[in-house]
Amino acid sequence: MTGHNDARADGRGRVYQASGDQHITEHHHHGPDWSGPDSVRRPAVGRAPVVLRDRAAEMDRLRAAVEPGIGNGVYVLHGLGGCGKTAVAYTLFDHATRHTGRIGLWVNASDPASLRAGMLAVAADRGATDGELMGARSGLRPAADLVWQHLDHSDQPWLLVLDNADDPAILREGGWLRTSPAGIVIVTSRQAAPHWWPGAELLQFGVLPRDEAALVLRDLAPDAGTVEDAAEIADRLGRLPLALTLAGGFLAHQVIDPWTMTDYGRRLDGGDGLDPIELIDQGALDGSDSRHLLSRTWQLSLDALTAQGLPEAGSLLRLLTCWAGDPLPLSLLSGATFGSALPAFRVESALRGLLDQSLTELVPGGVRCLRTHGVLLDSVARTTPSDQYEQLAAAAARQLRAALPENPERATHDPRSHLLAPHVLALLRRVVVWPVDQSVVEEATECSLRLVIALHRDGDYSSALSLANRAVELAERRLSGDHRLVIRLRQRAGRAVYRLGRFEEAEVLHRRILEACERAFGPSDLDTLESCVGLSRSLWQLGREPEAMRLIRRIIAGRTETLGAVHPSTLLARASLLEVAPGPELDEEVALGHALVADCHRTFGGRHPITLIAELDQADLLRRAGRTAEALPGARRAHAAHEQRYGPEYPITLAARSLLSTVLAELGRYDEAIEEVEAVAEARARVLGASHPWTLASQERLAEYRRAHGQP
Repeated sequence: MTGHNDARADGRGRVYQASGDQHITEHHHHGPDWSGPDSVRRPAVGRAPVVLRDRAAEMDRLRAAVEPGIGNGVYVLHGLGGCGKTAVAYTLFDHATRHTGRIGLWVNASDPASLRAGMLAVAADRGATDGELMGARSGLRPAADLVWQHLDHSDQPWLLVLDNADDPAILREGGWLRTSPAGIVIVTSRQAAPHWWPGAELLQFGVLPRDEAALVLRDLAPDAGTVEDAAEIADRLGRLPLALTLAGGFLAHQVIDPWTMTDYGRRLDGGDGLDPIELIDQGALDGSDSRHLLSRTWQLSLDALTAQGLPEAGSLLRLLTCWAGDPLPLSLLSGATFGSALPAFRVESALRGLLDQSLTELVPGGVRCLRTHGVLLDSVARTTPSDQYEQLAAAAARQLRAALPENPERATHDPRSHLLAPHVLALLRRVVVWPVDQSVVEEATECSLRLVIALHRDGDYSSALSLANRAVELAERRLSGDHRLVIRLRQRAGRAVYRLGRFEEAEVLHRRILEACERAFGPSDLDTLESCVGLSRSLWQLGREPEAMRLIRRIIAGRTETLGAVHPSTLLARASLLEVAPGPELDEEVALGHALVADCHRTFGGRHPITLIAELDQADLLRRAGRTAEALPGARRAHAAHEQRYGPEYPITLAARSLLSTVLAELGRYDEAIEEVEAVAEARARVLGASHPWTLASQERLAEYRRAHGQP
C-alpha cells in the first residue's frame, strides 16, 4: 500500500485496494452470539445447603448409582416445590465430582429455551465443534441427537442433572431425556405422574422430620436460639426445606437489630402487622426467582396446569385453602363444586392435576385422604381474590356439613371424626377473618357443633371439649356470646367437662350457660331447658339431688308442653327422673318408670337407645326401691343390650355393668359381683383414667365386695 491508501481493518472488516472505479458487493454470514449458560460444570442453585439434613436413604441410593462403572440410569427426584429436591441433586453432584471420577453437568430444564441452550452447552463441553453447534442452533441438524452423540462418546464418565424439569413434555418432545452407558441422569421435578418417566427410578421427597428440620435452622442461624426454639419454628413452617432455608437465612443476615427465633415466631403470628408469608420471603437471596419465594413458587405449578387445560386445579386448590394441611378425607370432595370455576364433574381431573404437580399428595391409611402442605395453603389463600371468599367458604362448609350427621349415633367409631377436627377449625379461622356474610360463619360454626356432638357420643370427651372451646373462641369473633350456636357449643363443653369427672367445674359452667340462655331466649326455650339438663346432672353427682330433681321436673314440663310427652327429648328427661330420684319412698317413681318403658317400646321398639336407657334406669330404680330381685333380670338385659350395641368399654355399657355388679352384691352373690366390678374398674381406668371419680368409685366398690366376701 502507498501512503495515499493506508487503511486498517478491525474485527471481521476487510481492506480493498484498487485503481479505477469498482463496485464491490460482500455478504457476511455470522453465527448467533452465545446465549447459553456461563457454566454447566457448576450447579446453578440459589443457596447451596450448608449440610444436607435427613435424606440419608435417598442419598445412599443415589451415591450407589454414581459409583464408577455404572451407567444407563435415570433417577427422578420429585415432590412439592421447596421440598429440597435441588439440594439433594447438588449434594450428589458434589459427591460425584469429588469422589467418583465423574464430571458434573448441570442444566436448567425449567423452560424450552433454557433446556436447549444448556444441553448445547453440554455438547460443547463434550467436544462438539463450532460447526456442529452452528448447525444445531440453526436447525440444520437435530440438536438432541448432537448432544447425546457427544455424551455417548465422552472420554470421561459423567453425571447430568436436569434441574426443575416441572414440565416433562419439554423433555419428551425434544428427545432430550435419554440414557447412556457413559453416565447417569438426575432429574428434579414437581411432576409425580409415573407415565412421564418410563424406565426411570422415582424418588419422592417431602418435608423433614422435626429434629432434622430444626437443625436446618441451626445450621444457618446457630446463635438465634436453642434447638427446641428451632424445632418450634420448624413446626410452624411445616418443616418445608425452602421455608426453613428462607427463615434461617433471614435470621442469619440481620445486622441492625438481630431477632431471636422466639422473636421470629412471634412475627409469624402476625405480630407488628407483618404478613407471615412476606416475612418468610424476606430471607431470599434473589427476590426475582419465583422458585426461591414461598409466595410465588406454587404459581409455577398452577401455570403449568392451566397450560395443560386444567385451570380448575387452581380453583380446587383455593377450595382446599378453606381447610387445614392435615390429612383430608377424600370423601369430602365428593360432589364439591365452586361455581363455574370448578364444576363437580371436573373435580377428579383437577385433583389429578394437583397430585401430578405434587401440590398435594395421597396419604395411605384406613381412610383415603389427601394432604396439602399448610404453608402452601396459606400462601395460596393470601393471593385468592377477595370476591371469591364467600363462595369458597360456603362450598367448604357445605361439604363438611354433608359429611357430619346432624344427630350422630353413639359409639359409631367413625375414623373420619378425628380427621375432620382440624378442617372444621381451619374453616372457622378463615371465615372469621374473611369478609363473608354472617350466614357463612354460622354454617361453619354449625359444622363445629356437629363434630363436637359426634366426638362426645363416640366417648372421646377430651377431644370434644378441646374442639368446643376452640370453636367458641373463634366463633365469638363474628357471632355474639349469646348467639344460639355459640351457646350450644358451650353446653357441649360443659357436658364434656362433666364426663371427664370435673363435676364442680361442670356445675359452674352449666349455671353460667343457663343464665345466658334465660337472658337470651327465655325460661321455656328448648336450649334453656337443655342447659337445665347439664346443670341437673352435675348437681346429682355432687349429692344435691333435690336441686337436680327440681330442674328435671322443669325440663319434663317444658318439653312436654312444647314437644309432647313421647318426643325423644321428653322421654330422655323422664328417664333422668328415674336415675336421680332420691329414696327410700320410690313407689310413685317406680310406677312412672313402668309407664316410661311402655311408652318407649310403643314409640321406638325394644332396641332403640332411648328404650335401653329407660330400662337401665328402671332397673336401678327398682334396686334403690328395695326390689333387688326384681331388678336383676332388667340389669342383666340392660348390660347385654348395651354391650351388643355399643361394645364392652363404652361408658354407658360400663354403667350398666356397674349396676349389675351392685345388684348381684346386694343379693349376696359376691363371686359374680366381684367379677363384674373388676372388669368395670379395669375398663374405666383404661377409658377414663385412673383418677376419674367413676374409676375410683369402682375400685372402692371392688374393695368393699372383697371384704364382704372375706377376701383380702
